[in-house]
Amino acid sequence: MNFTFVTLFENLVSSYFDDSILKRAIEAKILSVAFYNPRDYAKNRFSKVDDYQAGGGAGLLLMPQPMFDALETIKQEDVDAYFVFASPVGKPFKQIDAKRLAQKKSIVFVCGRYEGIDERVVETYADEIFSIGDYVLTGGELASLVMCDSISRNIKGVLGNEESLQEESFEEGLLEAPSFSKPANYNDKVVPSEFLKGNHAKITSLKNEMSKMKTKYFRPDLFARIETRH
Repeated sequence: MNFTFVTLFENLVSSYFDDSILKRAIEAKILSVAFYNPRDYAKNRFSKVDDYQAGGGAGLLLMPQPMFDALETIKQEDVDAYFVFASPVGKPFKQIDAKRLAQKKSIVFVCGRYEGIDERVVETYADEIFSIGDYVLTGGELASLVMCDSISRNIKGVLGNEESLQEESFEEGLLEAPSFSKPANYNDKVVPSEFLKGNHAKITSLKNEMSKMKTKYFRPDLFARIETRH
């Protein structure tokens, strides 16, 4: 999988790949990461990439020319490029989207700044538009990194133990059950005794019940949907 970030601030993104799981995936050539800066495509004297909004309004927009030229260059160079925009107006990004997008060969995250991106750019190039929550960020870099991380975990070979994906939150519509490590008793707080007996069928059953209780408490909206299906 190749991830490309279109951003004015490469350093905000690139450092995330310098450690841990994603760094190892890049070293193993499972993932690759590239960057394009719209400023490199600006044709004005001062490499200006933003301008005032037509019709008035507070704040500046990333204007079309540098964005069009940057994205068209990517499209010409990478026939598999799938353009993803991060925006508060997009549909909520979910685990099912992460798993689906993990099947792509190349994803391009287009990161807005200031008051956003000229709508003509979005209409021309966006294959999908996602929101990671009902709030506003300073730019699209953080949202793009969130999606990139989530997608990466679902790519074969990225995680050391792929079985862990099967027990993660949202895989069955439920939140993941509580997890415990050793020691079994710490400051008089103990691990559920069934976890220590080695009966995997009973442990699985208990985890399933705990997962339901956790979902009902923390995400009653999810739990209601599951109850409706049953």
